[in-house]
Amino acid sequence: MALPDVKQSATEARLATLRMPEAGCTREAREAALARLRAMGLPGRRDEYWKYTRPDTLISPEVPVAEVFHTDEPMVFDGFDRLKIVFVDGVFSPEDSDDLTLEGVSIDRLEDICCKDIHWAKQLYGVLEERGQTPVQRPLAAMNTAFAQDGVAIHVTGKPSKPISLIYRHDSETSDAILHHVIRVESGAEVTILENGPAASRFNKCIEIDIADRGTLHHVRAQGRDHQRRAATHMFTRLGKESVYKSFTLTVNGVLTRNEQVVELTGDDAVAHVAGACVGDGDFHHDDTVFITHDAVNCESRQVFKKVLRNGATGVFQGKILVKEGAQKTDGYQISQSLLLDDDSQFLAKPELEIYADDVACSHGSTSGAIDETAMFYLRSRGVPAKEATNMLTLAFLAEAVEEIEDEALAEDIVSRLEGWLARHS
Repeated sequence: MALPDVKQSATEARLATLRMPEAGCTREAREAALARLRAMGLPGRRDEYWKYTRPDTLISPEVPVAEVFHTDEPMVFDGFDRLKIVFVDGVFSPEDSDDLTLEGVSIDRLEDICCKDIHWAKQLYGVLEERGQTPVQRPLAAMNTAFAQDGVAIHVTGKPSKPISLIYRHDSETSDAILHHVIRVESGAEVTILENGPAASRFNKCIEIDIADRGTLHHVRAQGRDHQRRAATHMFTRLGKESVYKSFTLTVNGVLTRNEQVVELTGDDAVAHVAGACVGDGDFHHDDTVFITHDAVNCESRQVFKKVLRNGATGVFQGKILVKEGAQKTDGYQISQSLLLDDDSQFLAKPELEIYADDVACSHGSTSGAIDETAMFYLRSRGVPAKEATNMLTLAFLAEAVEEIEDEALAEDIVSRLEGWLARHS
């Protein structure tokens, strides 16, 4: 079916501003992604999965200006020993990055892959993104695969001694960054991936993660600092037998953020946990869109999302669990909750279950409410000032999501960042 004229015009106007890099071994995948994008068109407000989030500034030919925020506060994860890979406005910065050498892992830049006809990432680049286009179209991800300017391919064959940290710096008020990372975790291997930084004025990022049988990947991400930034991120993950994937995202600033997670459990006894905590103030719009597919026996998935909103901030959660025929003994859990600190903020939720197996335990729930008055009275009656009591109850509300981080030191760092943000915004 032909695209509506308005959508086709908007798509071609955006494409006119982009240039496909010298593709090398990724050329075929890029050209296929461009064809997919032209067939589906960039998102509009009439699209089912965009009715709560305006995509206009994410797809416009003009880049919205985002002021660079300067602070002396140490960046999140600075106190950890990690291998740092730094991108400035979407471009790899070798002088700011560590040597890309670490036991149990090999790391290549996307630019280097494009110069090779044969590379392991060729078998993965664009593959999981394409799989993730069904049954829900994700045009911004297809645009990313076609036009990604930079990124890394991480091949994990062992258990690296420290995390791999992807750091995104924002230097230009009109930067428009498109990054694409590919990660392959081999059988029995285990790795922790950290992400942080504002990245660019407008940021489009895609990560494809393939976890082999009995492989493990932990992912902890912090989005914040520059408030005027806009971002659309996608993570496509495929899990093999007895593999583990756990992802947590903290978001504390950003005028518009949409994070999409698409997870396929394709091997028996796999485990996937996806969690997020965000705190928003004022012109803040935060959208978590999650789609988890169970396509194997005895798999477990958890979705835990908590949002604290005030002064007109908006939170969105769209989460789905799809249990395919034959995926017996599935254990699927989904919870999305918001804490509204005033009457001007709003939380929009669309939880979904679609089940084609009869031996499953799946549940979902979504709630929205204010600070518990009884708990507030208890703290105030014991001399705790109102602002401090509010912050304490806010942290307690977010705790279930933060507890999804297995590494206690990383979880403590995230909590300290939340405490600092709440103190500054009290």
